[in-house]
Amino acid sequence: QVQFVESGGGLVQPGGSLRLSCGASPIIFSLLTMGWYRQAPGKQRELVASISDGGITNYADSVKGRFTISRDNAKKTVYLEMNSLKPEDTAVYYCNALRNGVPLFASWGQGTQVTVSS
Repeated sequence: QVQFVESGGGLVQPGGSLRLSCGASPIIFSLLTMGWYRQAPGKQRELVASISDGGITNYADSVKGRFTISRDNAKKTVYLEMNSLKPEDTAVYYCNALRNGVPLFASWGQGTQVTVSS
């Protein structure tokens, strides 16, 4: 069964930074496009960033220029570096593989809470 384990969230002031990590097993990680999603209270889960097996990245307009996604295939881990954080970035962040923009696996991890507040 696929398992995702997210970590690195926390409480940060506006303008601050966080680095999220997500470990994935037991999947052929290196062949998959991986994505970071987030879900704010009362809102649907949305894709914020993705990285292909070849390292091509895509970002939601709301985070472009502030977030950077990267991956370490040897560690089966995907990262999300978040800078210049805003209160509207507050959400639970999850990772999953995706195909054609759709989450590939039905199972999700517990997510990691990011709260941006002064």
